Amino acid sequence: MLLNILRQTVANRRVLLLGFGREGRALYRRIVQVGGYSSLGIADQATIPDAPEGVALHIGDDYQKAMYDYDIVFKSPGIVLETPPEQLPCTVTSLTAIFLKAYRNQCIGITGTKGKSTTSSLLYHVLQTAGVPSVLGGNIGIPMADLYEQITPETVIILEIGVHQLEYTTVSPKIAVFLNLFEEHLDHYGTFAYYAYCKENIYRHQQAGDLLLCGEPSLPRAGDCLADVMHIAMDDQSADISLHDGTIVRYREFSMELPQTMSLTGLHNRLNCAVVYALAHQLGVADEKIAEGIATFQPLPHRLEMLGECDGIRWVNDSISTACETCIQALCSLNDTDTVLIGGMDRGISYEPLLDYLKTSAVQHIILMSDSGKRIAEEAEPYGSILTDRIFTVKNLTEAVALAKQITQKGKIALLSPAAASYNEYKNFEVRGEHFRSLVFATDAN
Repeated sequence: MLLNILRQTVANRRVLLLGFGREGRALYRRIVQVGGYSSLGIADQATIPDAPEGVALHIGDDYQKAMYDYDIVFKSPGIVLETPPEQLPCTVTSLTAIFLKAYRNQCIGITGTKGKSTTSSLLYHVLQTAGVPSVLGGNIGIPMADLYEQITPETVIILEIGVHQLEYTTVSPKIAVFLNLFEEHLDHYGTFAYYAYCKENIYRHQQAGDLLLCGEPSLPRAGDCLADVMHIAMDDQSADISLHDGTIVRYREFSMELPQTMSLTGLHNRLNCAVVYALAHQLGVADEKIAEGIATFQPLPHRLEMLGECDGIRWVNDSISTACETCIQALCSLNDTDTVLIGGMDRGISYEPLLDYLKTSAVQHIILMSDSGKRIAEEAEPYGSILTDRIFTVKNLTEAVALAKQITQKGKIALLSPAAASYNEYKNFEVRGEHFRSLVFATDAN
């Protein structure tokens, strides 16, 4: 079905791939496979050493000007359009839009500022444990175009969908999950309102009879969503999906105690388990299989990842933390945290919620680093010595780990939870997390 829709989309048209990363390359292979286009081009700001032959290349700072010479443009996630789509002579679409048009009735689309990777991966693991035919792809690193051969009419398709993939999408999955909404990506979207608007495309185009699982503050207003809406909340008996006492997940009249042996930590991850419990129930999976899947699931790297002990200190890698709320969640989950390492790319988000939390927290050492760390240190001044006496400022992660080794109490936790993006110093949060790991276990962190 995907290839048929793609063939119809590109037939006799001048086609441009805007961006040639992992998704662009996967889409290129499919477009060449279906053929029928009149011409094919690739536009990217960066040089493409292994660019395919037989396509027009538009490389450099002015790469987006190529859009005026094509009929249809497939935009890769993360690219900020210099001109709004409605002012362009071409049609702007994406792999996500084409894939959902082909398979929306089989798709469970999962988004949220935080938790979407863990929830998507956990649901996939639970379904695989229960023997339910399923595939996992999307923003988690597996391009949707590469799932084609694995899909049958019976396959459950689990898609982690990020805001960059949702921005211009006009088709929503039959089952949508909107976990949460925090300030994020303001460098790309400009305002929190527009960021939220793009996220809402996960449900904006749903139809009557579809299903939306939604947490605060993302619940649609009356009339904004045609789907049946189920509310996700922590310790709320009135919610359709909830977590109680940190151990009981509930979906309407059904409930289950979480396995004591599960590896996932943190109340936010346990609430994600409640979402997976509800989704698996919708698909007819028995409680014992859900519990087995949760118990055997291994957390993804860089998400409250327990690295182990070194120099008498227990080290935890939460490099994926790019917002105040995720840092707060990490600290709430790890009561033995003595030192927290915070800072990274400054995206202009407000750090007041994090400073309010840290002011009354038991964390003894707050190491601030990089660009956002400097701003947090400045914003902490009005809080007085109750907060500033615990703050240490350093240049970068290397200096932060070296200092943490010196000041963290033995037997306690040193936690990397940056509450900031990584792009000013690292390619992504994964690279930052791996650097943290190497620094922790190096004989000389300097």
